[in-house]
Amino acid sequence: MIPFFSGAQVREAVSPERAVEAVRDAFVAYARGEWTMPPKVYVPAYPEGDFRAMPALGAGHALLKWVTSFPGNPAQGLPTVTGLVLLSDATNGMPKAVLDAGAVTALRTGAAAVLAAETLGRADAETAAVIGAGVNGEAAARTFVARSRRVQLWDIDRARTESVAERIGAEVAPGRDEALAADLLVTVTPGRNILLEEGSLRPGQHASLMGADGPGKAEIAIAELARVRVFRDDWEQGVPNGTAGRGRIYADDWEQASHNGDVMHAVEAGVLGRDDVAQLGDVLIGTAEGRCSRRDITVFDSTGLAIQDLAIALAAMERADEFDLAMIDL
Repeated sequence: MIPFFSGAQVREAVSPERAVEAVRDAFVAYARGEWTMPPKVYVPAYPEGDFRAMPALGAGHALLKWVTSFPGNPAQGLPTVTGLVLLSDATNGMPKAVLDAGAVTALRTGAAAVLAAETLGRADAETAAVIGAGVNGEAAARTFVARSRRVQLWDIDRARTESVAERIGAEVAPGRDEALAADLLVTVTPGRNILLEEGSLRPGQHASLMGADGPGKAEIAIAELARVRVFRDDWEQGVPNGTAGRGRIYADDWEQASHNGDVMHAVEAGVLGRDDVAQLGDVLIGTAEGRCSRRDITVFDSTGLAIQDLAIALAAMERADEFDLAMIDL
């Protein structure tokens, strides 16, 4: 008999604050080589969506997440993301828990978005905004709120934006352009349309791109990533030493990002290479450079990692005894 965590139980067991802490630890463990993660496998069912199999190993446990992404589902009253997370004991192979994948995914997506923003954004950042008020966008905004930061929310569906903002204590952005101008920007869209065209990001801004997590998706123009890479803030025009900025591009994992997501498009176009992209975990352990100037532009491309799912599953297991969990007989 193994316990099953419903979506509600996952959310109750793991607060947004605990999720950020757990995901940070996972990035650090992965960067140090203590956790491992074989490549994510996509099973395309386009144009409707896709299935994904995501394995990870760490902290004496193995995990496999079988999860979907079907962006058109909400129009049918169905969730975009569904699936299961299977957690096993890595010492004997025995299953230890099954968790709702949608809730795990939302928690770790929100945590990663905010962790990247806090790590790579300006220390004096004043404004934060989330584009996209779906399940994962709500999670990102909720995490900002839990971290005691005011956050504005924008979505093409105004009614949904207002409903989510009221539920979680966020503000409704006056408009899309105002949201896109935030010091700390998180985009969580289906990735079907470019949000950040060439010239969109300004000096000092940070953007966490969370929506382009699979083939054919993009939230930022290739030309904008190319511009960020060469951004130098006009040294020739007399900017005082120490106040200039430059563009910096980061990913959750180079191998995965270079094959799926926004970075992939720039790599295929020949405007980005491995030396142009640092991994967030390497910044956290000090082996890669983070923000150096308040005028740097920083971009974080997230494709979603199984190590993050493992972190959330282990955090939920810490409180398993507090819940009346359903038991599954295998």
